[in-house]
Parts: sequence; structure tokens; C-alpha cells
Amino acid sequence: MFDTAVRRQLDPGIQVLARWLDRPGVTPDRLTLLGLTLGVGSALTAAATWWWAALVLWLVSRLCDGLDGPLARRRRTHGGTASQAGGFLDITADFVVYGSTVVGVAVGASSQFDAPWLPFAAVLLAYYVNGAAFLAFSSIAERTGHQIDDGRSLSFLGGLAEGTETIVVHSLWLLVPAWSPTIAWAWAGVVALSAGQRMVGGYRTLQ
Repeated sequence: MFDTAVRRQLDPGIQVLARWLDRPGVTPDRLTLLGLTLGVGSALTAAATWWWAALVLWLVSRLCDGLDGPLARRRRTHGGTASQAGGFLDITADFVVYGSTVVGVAVGASSQFDAPWLPFAAVLLAYYVNGAAFLAFSSIAERTGHQIDDGRSLSFLGGLAEGTETIVVHSLWLLVPAWSPTIAWAWAGVVALSAGQRMVGGYRTLQ
């Protein structure tokens, strides 16, 4: 819901970082893989109840995720070639990180606070439906000329739950893990609403 506004505010700083990173040995794909590694590390440290370490790894992981695209676009602007493989790697890594961090928090909260697993399972189900909706839309939109071109590899339909909200919620349950089941229930509801919004919006757009 807030991605467009947040990207607009952060873009000048992101462009400075992308320019600083634009050197031999640093590639968008390597940034994606670093973000993936750090994200899985966040999941593992959360499972071990090392909450502050998990929070730092999560935030740095998302920073890497936010820099790989701008770096790729910067290189295309300066004579590089577009890589659809990079876009594929990026979205796949995001799904791995999002899913693993939910499981990591569930394991850690369950062992330390005897938290139930059901709210985290609800989040994973909502992620599954939401992801299916926007990936299916992106694929069909590409073939039918309905793509949404905002500089990213896929056509993203807006919704209540986007990247900004995901970063905030995942950070929140690492900050207050004792409350993570309650946060997870609320977040599952928001993501489910967003999934429904994307299903309806995608269907109408493609009609």
C-alpha cells in the first residue's frame, strides 16, 4: 500500500548507494544472493531465539533486496543488458526469505513462549494465495499486453500488503516476539485481504 510513496522518498539515497556499489565484482545477482543468505540467516537466528541478531540480518537482507534492482537498471542505462534471469532470481529469493522467516519466528516463539503455530500457518497460506495471484497476473499480463511497467521485472498489482508493510511486520515480531502470534493473526488477515484485492483487480484488468 505504501510502496510507491516509500520508494519515492528513498530513491535518492538508494541511487547514491547503487552508484557507490557500481564497481567490478559487485553484480545485481550477487546482491540478490547476499540478501537471500542474510534472510535465511535471519530465519535461523530467530529459530534460535537470537531476536536482535535476526532483526539486523532481516533489515540488511531487505536493504540488499532494495539495491539489486536499482543497480541493474543503472547498468542498463550505462550500456549494460537487461537480465530477465535476474528478475526471476530476485522474486524467487524473496519468496524463500519471506517463507523461511515466518517459519523461523514460529519455531523461536514456540520454543521460548509456547506460542501456537496456527497464526503463522495462516500467514503462510495468505502468502501462498497472494503470491499466486500476482504471479499469475504478471504472466498473463505479459502475453496480453496488460503489463504494468514500473521498472521492475514483473507486473505488480498494488494491494494492502506490499514490501514496505512486510518489512515492518517482520521487524515488529522480531522486536516483540512474545506478541508475534497476535501480530501474525492480524497480518494474515491483511495479506488475505490484499490477495482478494489482487484477484479481483487482476481479473478486471485482464477482461
